[in-house]
Amino acid sequence: MANKIKIKVPVMADLAAKGEKPEYLYWVGCAGAFDDRYKKVARAFVKILNHLNVSYAALGTEESCTGDPARRAGNEMLFQMQALKNIEILNNYEVKKILTTCPHCYNTFKNEYTELGGKYEVIHYTQFLSQFIMNEGRLQIGTSQVSEEKNIFKDKKITFQDPCYLGRANGEYDAPRKVLGTIPSVKIEMKRNKNFALCCGAGGGQMFKEAEKGDKEVFIERIENVFETGADIIATACPYCMVMLTDGLKYKNKEKEIKNYDIAELVVLSLGL
Repeated sequence: MANKIKIKVPVMADLAAKGEKPEYLYWVGCAGAFDDRYKKVARAFVKILNHLNVSYAALGTEESCTGDPARRAGNEMLFQMQALKNIEILNNYEVKKILTTCPHCYNTFKNEYTELGGKYEVIHYTQFLSQFIMNEGRLQIGTSQVSEEKNIFKDKKITFQDPCYLGRANGEYDAPRKVLGTIPSVKIEMKRNKNFALCCGAGGGQMFKEAEKGDKEVFIERIENVFETGADIIATACPYCMVMLTDGLKYKNKEKEIKNYDIAELVVLSLGL
């Protein structure tokens, strides 16, 4: 994933200047824009969008934070300021459909912007990919159309970390598993999964504050759950989960033995994009 080839990302303002209106807005999110590790995930998803010839654009410099961390931390005024500013920009571009890679952005747009007048069809990228795989057949991964050399995970054990804001908050457990199911590999669930899954420890604003008093941090407990599966790869679909579980691997000195990939990265690597 260290590829430095430039990837062309359409920008909403540029398309609007030409009188064009894309079908989807891709909301990159703070992690995809600023976190060095998660930038690779944003690049991976853009590669997939380009591969599928999807009509999309990003806001570029017009994109700001959704305000989710502010609301979780208790700063309701800041959240509403962020939200209203974003809604004005989105409505000016007549955005109807939003794609997100971050479940926190997904949840905020879907469930919390509506009360402020921001009503959109919001789609998490695993739902989007699942639709292309299961319904439209346009994304071929574990099929005869994909050469054997690209089935690089066929002997690997993969376990999946359910993001809280995708799973328990919005009831989406199947889409990420459907996408993972098309990647030739061995899938193994942690004993606590789906609606019983354990949080990575970063949600609810916890990412940005010091740990509270206790016997063990949540991310340590969760990474130990991963070890119990004997997995070679942790698949994630949330920037918060990626940070916390990667920290857990480093804390336990296991980062060379077990890798943490986002599902978008697994798809790109499997397709050789």
